[in-house]
Amino acid sequence: MESYELRDRRASATPGHNRAGPAAYELGVDPDMKGPTGNVSDVKSAYGAEGSSDGNDPAPVVGQVGEVNELKRNLHGRHMQMIAIGGAIGAGLFVGAGGALNSGGPGSLVICFIIIGVMILMMMQALGELAVMYPVNGAFYTYIVRFVDPSWGFALGWEYTIQWLTILPFELTAAGLTIKFWNETINVGVWIAIFLVALTAIQFFGVRGYGEVEFVLSMCKILACIGFIIFGIVDNCGGIKSDPRGYIGAKYWHAPYEPFKNGFKGFCSVFVTASFAFGGTELTGLAAAEAENPRVQIPKATRQVFWRISFFYVVNLFILGLIVPGNDPRLLGASNSNTKDSPFVIAITNAGVKGLPSVFNAVITISVISVANSCTFASTRTLQALALNGMAPKFLAYVDKKGRPIPTVILQLLFGLLAFVNESKSGGSVFTWLLALSGLANFLVYGSICLAHIRFRSAWKLRGHQISELPYRATFGIYGSWLGMALCFICLIAQFYTAMWPIGGSPDAEGFFESYLAAPLAIGLYLVWKVYSYFKIPANKPLWVPLDKIDVYTGMRTDQRNGSVVALQKEEDEALKNQGLGKKVLGWLF
Repeated sequence: MESYELRDRRASATPGHNRAGPAAYELGVDPDMKGPTGNVSDVKSAYGAEGSSDGNDPAPVVGQVGEVNELKRNLHGRHMQMIAIGGAIGAGLFVGAGGALNSGGPGSLVICFIIIGVMILMMMQALGELAVMYPVNGAFYTYIVRFVDPSWGFALGWEYTIQWLTILPFELTAAGLTIKFWNETINVGVWIAIFLVALTAIQFFGVRGYGEVEFVLSMCKILACIGFIIFGIVDNCGGIKSDPRGYIGAKYWHAPYEPFKNGFKGFCSVFVTASFAFGGTELTGLAAAEAENPRVQIPKATRQVFWRISFFYVVNLFILGLIVPGNDPRLLGASNSNTKDSPFVIAITNAGVKGLPSVFNAVITISVISVANSCTFASTRTLQALALNGMAPKFLAYVDKKGRPIPTVILQLLFGLLAFVNESKSGGSVFTWLLALSGLANFLVYGSICLAHIRFRSAWKLRGHQISELPYRATFGIYGSWLGMALCFICLIAQFYTAMWPIGGSPDAEGFFESYLAAPLAIGLYLVWKVYSYFKIPANKPLWVPLDKIDVYTGMRTDQRNGSVVALQKEEDEALKNQGLGKKVLGWLF
C-alpha cells in the first residue's frame, strides 16, 4: 500500500504541484496550508505536530496556543455506546413531547420525529466519517472552520457553546422541579445546590467521570424506554385491569380526536421540539478526541443512532400517541421545566397503576441530570477548541496534566449558578431570553456538519484520493449529507413560519425573537469574525475556504497517513464480502 508521503513525493515532481515535500507530512501538517494567522509555521502549533499513531496516543488538538497539555483518551467502547444510545434521551423526550402532542397531535408528533430522525441519521453518518478520519478536539466546530469557513465556524462554535452554557442552569432547575412530584415543601433552590455540587464532584474525575456517569444514567434511561414500550402495548390492548378504558387501539387517532391538530402550523411547531429532543446526538463526534480507539468506537456508536431513532424515539412516541389523547388539558403544562405533566407520567396515571408514576418520575430526574452532565462536556470541549484556535481568550485553552480543561469547566459551573435566578419573580423571563440565544443552534450546526462533509469529500477527491482510502465511509455518502442539509433548511423555514404566525395568535415581535433570536445572533457573530479577519487574517478574507486550500491531512493519525489503515480497511471489506446477508445486516446495525 502506497503511503501518502510517497504519493506526495511523486506529486511534487509534477506540474502544478509546488509542494514542500514529505518532511512536512512527517510533522503531520499539510505544507500547502496556512494556520490561523496565515503562516505555514502556525499549522504545526495550531493542529499539533503529529497525528496519533494508535488509539492510545493523546488526542491532537486544533489551534494550539503555546504549550498546552493534551486531552486524555479515557473513553472506552462501552462509554461511547451509551453516549450514542442514551446520551440525548432526556426531558426533551420524556416531557417536551407532551407539548408537541398537544400542539400537533399524535400524527404530527411521529412524522416530525421521523423527519428529524432522518436528518440526524444523515448528519451522524457525515460526522462519523470526519471524526474517524480526524479525531481532533472540537470535532464539528473544527471541521466547519477547516472545510467551510473560519468565520462561520467561529459563529457556530460560540453559538453551540452558549447553547450548552445556558442549558445547564435550565436543566438544574428542571431536576429540582422533578423532586416536587414527591415533596413540595422543600425549596427548589436546595435541590439545585445539591445537584450542582454533585456535578462539580464529577468534574474531578475528568472525561472518565463523565463517561462512567453517562454509562450508568443512560442504562437507566434505556431500560425505562423499553419498559414503557411494553407497558404501552399491554395498556393499549386492554391488559391493565385498573385502566377503565379497556381496549384503546387507535381511538385517539380518529374523530372526535385529531391526529393532526392545528393543521400545517401545528405540524411545523413540532420540529423544534424534535430537534431539542435529539440534541446531544452529536456528542459522539465531540468525544472522538477522547475516545480510546476512535476508528473502532465511532463507527459502532454512529450505527447506534439508527436504533435510537427507530426504537427509543419513534416507537415510544407512537405508543404514547395511542394511549394519551392529544387534547388532555394536563399536556398544556408539559414543558422541559415542568416534569409533573410529563405525557409518560400521564399515561401511567391514566392506567391507574400505583407506584409506577413515581418510578418514571425518578427516570425523568435521572435523565435531566444526565443532560446536565452532558452540558459540562459539550460546552467545555467546544470552548477550549475555540480558545486553542485563537477565537476565545487564551486562558480558556488550559488543560491540566490529567486532561481536564479546568478554566472552561469552572466557567460552565459558574453558569450553573444562574439556576438560582429562578428564585426571583422575573427568573422565568430571564431564562426565556437566555434559551432564545441558542434555540436554533442545532439546525445550524447539523446543516453545517453536512456541508463540511460535502466539501471534505470534494477536497479529498481534488487531492487525488479515493473514497476507498477512508477508514470509515458515510453509508449514504454525500447524497445523505445533501439530504440532511436540505432538511435542516426546511426546518428553519418551518420554525420561521411558526415564530412569525404562532398557533392561536397573531404576529408579535417579542414572540418571534424568543423563537428565532439564534439566527440573527449567528449572523452577527459571523460578521464580527469576518470583519476582524478582513483586517487581521488576510487568508480568511474569502467567503469560504477554496477547495485547493482545504487541509485534508492535519489531524490524521500516523497509521492512516502511511496507508496501514487503508490496507486494514481493505482486509475488512474483503472479509465482509464473504459474510452472509444476516451478518452483514447485523454488522451495519451494531
